[in-house]
Amino acid sequence: MNKYRLLTRISKGASVAETARGYRLTIPASRQFGYRLAQLDDYSDLTRPNFPHRSLTPSTALRTSLSLRARASSDSIPGTWGFGVWNDPFIFSLGLGGVPFRLPTLPNAAWFFGASPQNHLSFRDDRPGHGFLVQTFRAPMLHPILVPAALAMPFSRKTTRRMLGRVIEEDGTALSVDVTQWHGYRLEWSPKRVLFELDDVTVLETSVSPRGPLGVVIWIDNQFAAFTPEGKLAFGFLEGNEEWIEIEDIEITKSPE
Repeated sequence: MNKYRLLTRISKGASVAETARGYRLTIPASRQFGYRLAQLDDYSDLTRPNFPHRSLTPSTALRTSLSLRARASSDSIPGTWGFGVWNDPFIFSLGLGGVPFRLPTLPNAAWFFGASPQNHLSFRDDRPGHGFLVQTFRAPMLHPILVPAALAMPFSRKTTRRMLGRVIEEDGTALSVDVTQWHGYRLEWSPKRVLFELDDVTVLETSVSPRGPLGVVIWIDNQFAAFTPEGKLAFGFLEGNEEWIEIEDIEITKSPE
């Protein structure tokens, strides 16, 4: 079944189990302290420059498509869950113990994203920060404004957030859908465009296209992170019952633009 070289990452008590047509990702019931994660990806053993999906080659532009069917255990999973492509920007690793070397960077992503109300994952005041979303981020690896943004953090988090919003391009919209029922999801990523479809209907088409290389990720966890318009910065883990997502009919394709 695993023709796309999807790797498993799980925390204690979590599981990724094969089903007849896909996978069931489950995290156990948890208290507030302790990370719970069940994840499939195709990049966790690679350095970031070697992530497998690119929108450009020396000779052509590429279009990467991810499609699958999915359902979730609840429409209010504490934490985050979803599927898409991203650059795994927040990992810090010195490359010891067989873990690839990676330093934190700015986010590049295109995904279907479920986030409980404790989250606020947007740098713009006119875009949703939680709920069930389609969302894209596009950012450079480095930018001169990052230094003053970091220096402003102890004095005004609102200023820091506003400065980051100038560097990190973003688009997205909330979806009104019963995620506990089976639905078809598809995203198409190319150099100048990202297209999202829900049950074969376009729900967002945007020119905010992330920079590659990126990796495919499918996950559920009990983590939250928030950087609100008021400047509140918070992150941590949430308590909750056992939760899961099921996915089936996964297809990952690449073709010339």
